[in-house]
Amino acid sequence: MQASLSLKPALDAIGQAIDARFDRLLAVPEDARAPLYKAMRHAVIGGGKRMRPLLVVAACDLFHVDRERALRVALAIEAVHVYSLVHDDLPCMDDDDLRRGKPTVHVAFDEAIAVLTGDSLFALAFEWLADEATHEDPFVRAELVRELARASGPCGMAGGQMMDLAAEAGGFDLPATTRLQQLKTGALIGFSVEAGAIMGKVGDSTRLKLRGYARDLGLAFQIADDLLDVEGDSSRTGKAVQKDAEAGKSTFVSLLGVERARQQAAMLIDQAIHHLSGFGPEADLLRAIARFAIERDR
Repeated sequence: MQASLSLKPALDAIGQAIDARFDRLLAVPEDARAPLYKAMRHAVIGGGKRMRPLLVVAACDLFHVDRERALRVALAIEAVHVYSLVHDDLPCMDDDDLRRGKPTVHVAFDEAIAVLTGDSLFALAFEWLADEATHEDPFVRAELVRELARASGPCGMAGGQMMDLAAEAGGFDLPATTRLQQLKTGALIGFSVEAGAIMGKVGDSTRLKLRGYARDLGLAFQIADDLLDVEGDSSRTGKAVQKDAEAGKSTFVSLLGVERARQQAAMLIDQAIHHLSGFGPEADLLRAIARFAIERDR
């Protein structure tokens, strides 16, 4: 059975759980902020793979973390991920009109509201992590905040996006492209897995295994994205395809070719799953997520 089929109930469940919490936390106020809240709801509710929230929950389950607490962390990482998408879609960045099968926020509303939407989601993520409801230990909450900030900033996602903008000029080789994707995509995926270890208060040896899993998964996930940009159908992916080639960007596919890229992704997934060899059935969801990363069609 394909991992994408066996994972569907878990993906559906996490999607419903995340949407229900966004719906509750982003109730539209009856004042001049209403358009901002409507834009946030447009961005976060419905659509998307919800892979990062599922990774958080799966990693937390390894260490028997309370599900409601795990979902608070999952909500924070999804808010940061969506903030990055809203800003990446802006005319000054990637200038995209379609995201998750819907008009992008700057198209559905306007550019100013889109900027504020991203700003607000980013701020809310840290507010939720810092709340005692996430964990009673202030040191755990502080580590969550620090690690998510690190994964989001110049040494993580934002730095990767800067490299991505520079890549439009061409000339990126395979090591540079790998570094770009480790920052832009891999850093948040890494935090999603590491968050489980932070919440579970586990030691460095266990964290090292999870970091290896997340590193290989993140690269494989990006290679799959690059393949979808070349071979995918926008009606399935929910976003424009062939964008990288049109922009002249170096990608894993342009550097390796389709077949070698596909082989590299499969090898990385095998490595990711091997990092989990010290775990038993409690890591089966993480293993299924890894296989899903390269089987998906969106």
